Amino acid sequence: MEEGETGLLLQSNKELLSSGYSIHEYSEEIKKIKSALTWVFLDQSNLWRAGLSWSLFFILTIGVPLVSHFMFACLTCDTMHQRPFDALVQVSLSLFATLSFVSLSSFARKYGIRKFLFLDKLYEDSEKVQQGYTEQLHRSMKILSSFVLPSFIAESIYKIWWFSSGGTQIPYLYNAALSNIFVCILLISSWLYRISISFLVCVLFRLICSLQILRLEEFAQVFEKQSDVSSIMIEHLRIRRNLRVISHRFRVFILSTLILVTISQFLALLLITEPSSTVNIFTAGELALSSITLVTGLFMCLRSAAKITHKAQAVTSLAAKWHACATISTLDDMTEETPMARTVTSQVVYPINSSWDTDEEGDGDDVLDNTNMVPIHASTISYQKRQALVTYFEHNKAGITVYGFMLDRTWLHTIFAIQLSLTLWILNKTIGIS
Repeated sequence: MEEGETGLLLQSNKELLSSGYSIHEYSEEIKKIKSALTWVFLDQSNLWRAGLSWSLFFILTIGVPLVSHFMFACLTCDTMHQRPFDALVQVSLSLFATLSFVSLSSFARKYGIRKFLFLDKLYEDSEKVQQGYTEQLHRSMKILSSFVLPSFIAESIYKIWWFSSGGTQIPYLYNAALSNIFVCILLISSWLYRISISFLVCVLFRLICSLQILRLEEFAQVFEKQSDVSSIMIEHLRIRRNLRVISHRFRVFILSTLILVTISQFLALLLITEPSSTVNIFTAGELALSSITLVTGLFMCLRSAAKITHKAQAVTSLAAKWHACATISTLDDMTEETPMARTVTSQVVYPINSSWDTDEEGDGDDVLDNTNMVPIHASTISYQKRQALVTYFEHNKAGITVYGFMLDRTWLHTIFAIQLSLTLWILNKTIGIS
């Protein structure tokens, strides 16, 4: 990211002024994202900051965990202070942090924060979408804190207990108290740095997906008013292009995270199911924390991808419903001279609006997926154009993909089934559960 980009981070696009959106408010949101990157030392706007960023990354992600594992293995300590799973914990967290750091550095260098978060084209959206995205920016920082702080507090409590209760059996240099305090702070800082970077990528991915969801919900409004088929297609093509861009940027990260989490969790399962393993809160506490961190980050990414894919694919059913309502309305107009036909049609259509909305099954309905009949404003659009639009939606499904595989609920169910099968196989080989 060039130095000029840093100045742009603190300024809104001048075209936002014409859209009526507050430049000052928008600048505050940019500052919050930039401060989050600065907090985890990811600001690489110039050579000095880039050197500091990479130096801290190597120290806290690779150097500190590596030295800690070999110097504080504590093989002669009592059972409560031994760390039999430390190698897996450190390697898993460091790999996840490395993947996240490299991804964020690449994104910042190639696109800059504004372009990466689609802020440069936000003026093209409605004020409702802009305000909704602003709220998501506020919420993203809170979500990041809510995931990082509990893990940080739990790890801090464990490390303080480990060093304070270990006594002289823990290796130290010169002075035991000062050495333990210094190493404890260094290890806690390394843990905080790694989980912050790891969760930051997942939160930013969720933030970007939330913008596309807001755009899809706004796009759904076109079927409730008089719209031109060509304008609907143009807007849908813009949304599909944004989803392809997101998929291309994050496909390596999502696939690598899935592989990393799968391998680390199965290795953890193998280690804790060994007959000679001592598993309790003191020996396996860090392993549980690291596993929760990895699984939560992966779950956040997959859930965001599946949610936006579901929203994007719901457009097809909405368009089909819009086409059906317009066709029914056209046929009703053609049979005006038959009162019985109009009476029968009314009995079929209107109860859907009056009674189905109050059913318990409709509590989760939204703009893109509900039981409401679409208001008839499309009767002036020819049947052929409406049918062509529905056919287009059916053969051009949008969503988040990873190398051609759509991240929808079916794909998630497949992942769950495969991992459950592997888990049962490992348990069968280790402790005889099948």
